[in-house]
Amino acid sequence: MLIVLLLLGNLAGCATMPDNSQRTPSSHVADTGSTLVARLFRQEKLSHPGKSGFHLLADGYDAFVARAVLARYAEKTIDIQYYLFHGDATGRAIYSELHAAAERGVRVRILLDDIDLADRDATLAAIDAHPNIEVRVFNPFSRDTMRGLQFITGFGKVTRRMHNKSFTVDNQATIVGGRNIGDEYFSADPDLAFSDLDVLAIGPVVRDVSQSFDEYWNHDLAYPVVLLNKRKLTEDELAEKQQEARKLAADFQQSPYMDALRNSNHAKALRKGTVEFAWGRAEVVYDSPDKLLNAIGDRKYMLAPQLAPYIAETTKEFTVFSAYFVPGKEGLQLFEDLRKRGVRVRIMTNSLSSNDVSVVHAGYRKYRKRLLATGVELYEMKKQLSRKEKKAKKGKTGSSKASLHAKSFVMDRQRLLIGSINLDPRSFYENTEIGVVFESPPMARGMAEWFDVNAEKVAYRLELKDTGEGKKLVWHDMDEQGHVVHEVEPNTSFWQRLWISLVSILPFESQL
Repeated sequence: MLIVLLLLGNLAGCATMPDNSQRTPSSHVADTGSTLVARLFRQEKLSHPGKSGFHLLADGYDAFVARAVLARYAEKTIDIQYYLFHGDATGRAIYSELHAAAERGVRVRILLDDIDLADRDATLAAIDAHPNIEVRVFNPFSRDTMRGLQFITGFGKVTRRMHNKSFTVDNQATIVGGRNIGDEYFSADPDLAFSDLDVLAIGPVVRDVSQSFDEYWNHDLAYPVVLLNKRKLTEDELAEKQQEARKLAADFQQSPYMDALRNSNHAKALRKGTVEFAWGRAEVVYDSPDKLLNAIGDRKYMLAPQLAPYIAETTKEFTVFSAYFVPGKEGLQLFEDLRKRGVRVRIMTNSLSSNDVSVVHAGYRKYRKRLLATGVELYEMKKQLSRKEKKAKKGKTGSSKASLHAKSFVMDRQRLLIGSINLDPRSFYENTEIGVVFESPPMARGMAEWFDVNAEKVAYRLELKDTGEGKKLVWHDMDEQGHVVHEVEPNTSFWQRLWISLVSILPFESQL
């Protein structure tokens, strides 16, 4: 064992990084008031001085359309920041829009976390080769050592990731929320449909998102991909990769998915500038990128203190949508305090069967009984869509599995938080995140009322049942056959439940 540890230590010492001190700083372009995107929404903004406008993007199709149309209308800049950017159909389609914008002279800055970029340096370098596109990778793994090994030797460094998600065009419109770039986020994956949420925002809040992007873009942890790419492409290879990307994107343009998008009402509204916005005051909350360079839990760099006043002001109802929910001791105390103040607390998260990262369930499960005992209302999303829902979605995606991926708080049906923030230790202590808190009673009421009407249709309601020998968890399921009560985790096997029980013993809650 000692020899193994010594070898690992030696390998860790070989995990070097290139010199990043000569990178070129840049910032968002402020003078964009005459761009097409600015003109599209100018009258709306003039009618609501000092306020920001928000339009929810709950549908995967609409979320894709919003990004594609904004990119197509860009005239000066596009800044995108993502945890994941897949090379699948929708990922290639978004790239094709970015490339087309760059061809028009638009400056495109792409900032990606490195968690999903294994073996993609050459492809990203080919994208970066365009004179108007620059790609940077945040907190990259060393290219000198196997990634899997670095999770051991670099624990506490490479395990801390940039989870932020934003798509900003001409410093005039931005999309912030839970979606990464990939088929499963945009209703284009036949096997998995994420229930997710973004917000399209215009007005003063956009400048704050742009400022956040600049902080990350110019940070020491943001490496130009050309510094990381070990194998330089020949001109022929570069041309071949660019041609391949263009062909794949062109093929996708002819797909049934794109046909549906071209005819969508949302696309037409965006093109005409007739999108309906809710207006109100807003604040962008985000972690400092320095969070990843400092001690875990150093609140100076965390967004948690920015959120605390909003939660403290909540007096009646606190509704949470969190794909990955592991409250930890601090979160548990928060919910207990809210209940003591008489605040109704409702939480929707994934069930064991719907969770795409099932190990997270191991951290969550041990908090359920205590949360329920304090009066918190817990709902766990169902894995399978109902027959009616499948039929309704079949024309769009054909997806047969649903999984919650949204991250949102609704406070007193007056305020909303939408962003990348899950209620788990990883979001609050390990990763960096971004969100927007905005005052919009109509939109907040709409979200809360959706929960009122649909929670028991799309999710199991949990209850602590007194068996005479103690309290036992049961799951209430309102399906097409009526009311069913499950006494074990619904839609799971014995082996799944055993596995999660064993995993829950392990001391790694901080990584969930």
